[in-house]
Amino acid sequence: MKRLILSFVSMLIIGTSGFAAKYKVDHLEPMFWWTGMKSPKLELLVHGENISDLRPTINYPGVTLESVSSVENPNYLFINLIIAKETKAGSFDIQFKHGKKTILTYRYELKSRRKGSALRESYTSKDVMYLITPDRFVNGDPSNDNVKGLTEKSDRANKDGRHGGDIQGIINSLDYLADMGFTSIWVNPMLEDNEPSVTYHGYAITDFYHIDKRYGSNEDYVRLSKEAKSRGIGLIMDVVLNHCASEHWWMKDLPSKDWINFKGKFSQCSHVRTTVEDRYASKEDKKQFSDGWFVESMPDMNQRNPFLATYLTQNVIWWIEYADLEGLRIDTYPYSDKTFLSKWSKRITDEYPNINIVGEEWSTNPAIVSYWQRGKNNTDGYVSSMPSMMDFPLNTALINGLKKKENWDSGFINLYETLANDFQYPNPGNLVIFPDNHDMARIYDQLDRDFNLYKMAIAYVLTMRGVPQIYYGTEILAKSEHGGDHGYLRIDFPGGWEGDAKNAFTGKGLSKDEAAAQKFMKTLLNWRKNNSIIANGKLMHYAPQNGTYVYFRYTKKGKVMVIMNKNSDVSSLDTSRFHEMIQPGDSANDILTGETVTFEDKIQIPSRSVKIYELD
Repeated sequence: MKRLILSFVSMLIIGTSGFAAKYKVDHLEPMFWWTGMKSPKLELLVHGENISDLRPTINYPGVTLESVSSVENPNYLFINLIIAKETKAGSFDIQFKHGKKTILTYRYELKSRRKGSALRESYTSKDVMYLITPDRFVNGDPSNDNVKGLTEKSDRANKDGRHGGDIQGIINSLDYLADMGFTSIWVNPMLEDNEPSVTYHGYAITDFYHIDKRYGSNEDYVRLSKEAKSRGIGLIMDVVLNHCASEHWWMKDLPSKDWINFKGKFSQCSHVRTTVEDRYASKEDKKQFSDGWFVESMPDMNQRNPFLATYLTQNVIWWIEYADLEGLRIDTYPYSDKTFLSKWSKRITDEYPNINIVGEEWSTNPAIVSYWQRGKNNTDGYVSSMPSMMDFPLNTALINGLKKKENWDSGFINLYETLANDFQYPNPGNLVIFPDNHDMARIYDQLDRDFNLYKMAIAYVLTMRGVPQIYYGTEILAKSEHGGDHGYLRIDFPGGWEGDAKNAFTGKGLSKDEAAAQKFMKTLLNWRKNNSIIANGKLMHYAPQNGTYVYFRYTKKGKVMVIMNKNSDVSSLDTSRFHEMIQPGDSANDILTGETVTFEDKIQIPSRSVKIYELD
């Protein structure tokens, strides 16, 4: 009888041990959170084998377990918490129980929110952002070029491969960027991209909560933010809401069939963005745009799923809070579900009222771009809380204005009329303007490598209304061989790798024009940095005449006059035409030469040049 009892006890122990072994937590996200957030709600995604068999319990002052939701996949639970305003920072156990028995325990932390976090300063029209493709910028730590567990290895000879640029490289370059006069850095995505190939761009994310180890660690990313801020430079995160990667961990074990659009099966996006605003568009066309996959390796996430919508929203808030971000840039903005975008943008700006967020809507039509900006009174009633959008219409008009012959509908008049469309935007002064970016041929190539036109383009972007953005290498006439091929236009920054023959940081090996371009941009950036007229001034422009275009930025305290002359000859401008702004006898400082000039009845502008005059 004693032997029988002992056998029974042994079976019970073995059974209990085996019972516990069938459960585990593979992912619990967000990994931690903060007290003192405006919204008291927190949703935890829990993923692990058969986790939905268990029921979580929490015992911590100020934290209420509001609800627990299961989905069709038994390997997921969604835990909804309410964190009271008075809750203190600390750690607590989430106990996962089967009946009354605790099977698993997970330690969760609530951190103290950084003082002033909600009212953080963000980038504005006083700033100039420097856009970096991190893999191609500077290799500051060669030891992380190849990392165990991450498939693609370093191959600098491969235009589409990983070249080794990293977070340490950006940190090492901050003094250069500050000296140049940049005040913000927008870095292409650095979250884990563990696809088999072409991962350097970062837009196919396999883990939304971890920096790709080939760039460094989460802690390195935070250090980058701190080091940048100490030099007066803010960090802007590149956010992807529309899609994940085909190798994302949840693609192997989806929470539900509707987590990914078209039930997780590839269906090509139409890329017809106007279906969003088109009152005549068919439902089929709308669906094929918003639900279709960007490419086969980027599954389109279904933000109509409430759990996914909350996950994506919390993820962005987590990174803002964790890394003390200055602002955001949102990739492929209109491709996501528009109702989700309305709620998402409101939730982020409710939590951070001063934060600036710019969305990518690659359209040359101001009516399409303006649809998304906060304050726009759309005829369909759509409400957006997005503060800013990328000004693709002005970018295209700038290239055409500089390259095309002057006519009634081309050349400078096209640039002038595009700017005249600013009445369509609620806040044109907050649009992000740029000569080029990571998806298009370099500006120097777009302008047929004409240095004079390049200087006009840069001067225009750095004196026009809006928030300027400069792509890395544009300051040294970076070229995009083979047209707009992404692998070639996202070239390695010279001097970013040991042994580089050319070094943009020291000037070694730069051509005469490359060095001159760098000096030209540095002069304008540092002049602009503390110039309230350019940052906040009003704008008046004059219809182009005979290959010249003139505009003014002005406040009660001063004026800046910009003149572009595309002609092969000197142009003589009648001062009286600009009587609202200047008079003969007025003196001004030539920003590019440092000379003082006095305006007479005629203003002589050298051939194929730009002049920037500042008047008291």
